Formats: sequence, structure tokens, C-alpha cells
Amino acid sequence: MLFQKPSRLRKTASLRNLVRETRLSVDALIRPIFVIHHNKRLKIESMPGQFYFPLDEIQQTIEKSLKLGINGVLLFGIPSMKDEFGSDTINDNGIIQQAVRKIRQSFPELIIITDACFCQYTNHGHCGIINKDGNIDQKSSLIKLQIQALSHADSGADFIAPSCMLDGMVKYIRKALDKGGYEDKGILSYTAKYASAFYGPFRDAVDSAPQYGSRKSYQMDPGNIREALKEAQMDVDEGADIIMVKPALPYLDVIKEVKKQISCPVAAYQVSGEYAMIKAVAQNHWMDENESMMESLLGIKRSGADIIITYFADTAARIINSKS
Repeated sequence: MLFQKPSRLRKTASLRNLVRETRLSVDALIRPIFVIHHNKRLKIESMPGQFYFPLDEIQQTIEKSLKLGINGVLLFGIPSMKDEFGSDTINDNGIIQQAVRKIRQSFPELIIITDACFCQYTNHGHCGIINKDGNIDQKSSLIKLQIQALSHADSGADFIAPSCMLDGMVKYIRKALDKGGYEDKGILSYTAKYASAFYGPFRDAVDSAPQYGSRKSYQMDPGNIREALKEAQMDVDEGADIIMVKPALPYLDVIKEVKKQISCPVAAYQVSGEYAMIKAVAQNHWMDENESMMESLLGIKRSGADIIITYFADTAARIINSKS
């Protein structure tokens, strides 16, 4: 006699909702936004549906997200000039600094997270200052990263998100913030940032592809998971408040294992390639865009992510809100 019949709990939408084990919440979504100096919004060709927002339009687009329940943004700046040192990263009138001040003035309760790196600000496209041998100079890069973090905090950012994968980046930023009187400012660390092909559309969008070599010497090898656990523990010990695994979908197992080990919140970044892949397939009518998007986000949440950074944030929020 068959006593167990799981399909009994699948008969209706009400039953499925009643016993659902994992749920997506708008509160868990962070929206990435690209900011530029131009005077009009521009399409990002490699990421359909995404735009570069000028400073004059940044408030309007954030207001729309807030109305949907999106309470946090991750800002990426597109500088007007690049040099070998990424000088615009520490410019008080740099694109990120201006954007944060403008956003903070209008939305005091919004969670503002700023990406801290050098790749889109340098003419060589690497995530640090390059020495005469063509390699990243760790010491000078970390010192400049401290100045960059302080500049973002001065402007009003809530969280600094170092994405350069430099050893000691969390420790250096935490020390600089505390010494500068910003003990209340948080660090969201790109802890396990893999050397991934899924960054392609983003690199095209911010023109940050390395001009020589690759980032495999400082980003993580896709075959490693124990290394991710080591990186996560190191970042927590150095003062990270939230840690991130990036990309998300190809590394669900990493998210799961990191979540088991670490007590602080775990974020996952559904990166540009994941976004563009779904958009491209949907545009060819091979999959339903909304259903595949929501399924992918649910998978990321089910793997253990507390926070999901996604270019689908607004769209996902509309769908979640329509069902609540």
C-alpha cells in the first residue's frame, strides 16, 4: 500500500504555496546601477534592458525601484577619463562620489553600496596599480583602495564593496574606515570572485577588459571550492560584514558551502552573463523570460544566499509583489 503520495501537496496553487520550502523576497534583492557623466540615458547593448544613467536621471530610476520595495543599490561608475593609476577613483568630483551625494540627499534611508575597484578606471583594465614588471603592486593598490573607500564613505555610502580580489583588501579598508571615524560603515566583500567568462557583457559595458594578460592570477580558479571557504573565513576575520559569491548560477555549490561555514550574511551576484543569457534566449522565444528568471533567482536563494544582486531586481520585484 502506498502511504506516501507527494503529489497530494501539488494539486493546486494554494497547496503548492502552503508547503513551499524556499521563497523569494523583494527585501533580499539589490539592484546594480551604472552611472555616467553624459547628459542622457544610454542603452547598454550587451545587456538588453539595462542603461547607463546620467546624474540627472539617477533619482528618478531609484525612486521607481523604491516603490517596488527595492531598498538597496550597488553603484558602478563610468569615468570620463582613465589613466594608469585609476585617478578618478579617489576624485571627490568623480562619478561615484557625485552619484552617492546626489542619491543620499534624496533617499536618506536607501542602502547605498559602492563598488571599489580600479578596472574600469584604468587604461590597462586590471584591478590594481601595475608595477614596472607588469604585475599588480599589492601594497600601493591597497593604500589607494583605502583612499577610495574613504572617499565613498565621505560621500555617504553605507557599504564599500571591494571587488579587486587583492589579499588583505578587507583588512585595509576596515582599518581606514575605523581610523577615519566610519566605524558604522559596512564592507560587502567580493569574497569568492571567480575568473569567469560570465563577466563578458559587464566588461563590455564598462570597457574594463584587461589590455594584456588576464585576471586569473588574482581572481579565483573555477575548479576550487575549499579556497572559497578559506577566502570567506579570512574576510570575516578581517572585518567583512557581508560576503559575496560571484557569479551565482555556476557556483550554487559554493554558495551552499560558504553559507554552512560563515555566520554573517551571504550575498550572491547574478552577473551580467547570467542576465544576458536569459534575455537572449527569451528574445529568440526559446524560453519564457519571466519564468526562467524567477526560477534562476529561486535556485540562488535555495542554495543559501541571503542577498541576491541582480539586474532583474525591478522585474522580479513586480512579479513577487503581484503574487503577494
